[in-house]
Amino acid sequence: MMNDEGLDRVAARLESERPVPRPVFRGKLRRDLITSAERRPTKPPRLRLVIAAFAGSGTALLAIAAIGLSGIGPLAPG
Repeated sequence: MMNDEGLDRVAARLESERPVPRPVFRGKLRRDLITSAERRPTKPPRLRLVIAAFAGSGTALLAIAAIGLSGIGPLAPG
């Protein structure tokens, strides 16, 4: 098992040898992220419909699980 000193040496080595992307790559990535954030709509279309579909399906799955745990229904044991 390593002691605190050994862990400190490993941490210092990992930090000093960490690869850093070239400045050209970082600059291009920054520009791409900024432009993609500007183009992105504030909310997806039909957001309420998507939320309702997820909530409805989740409720249905919970109901099926509750029916199965109560001992009746298609997923009941036995």
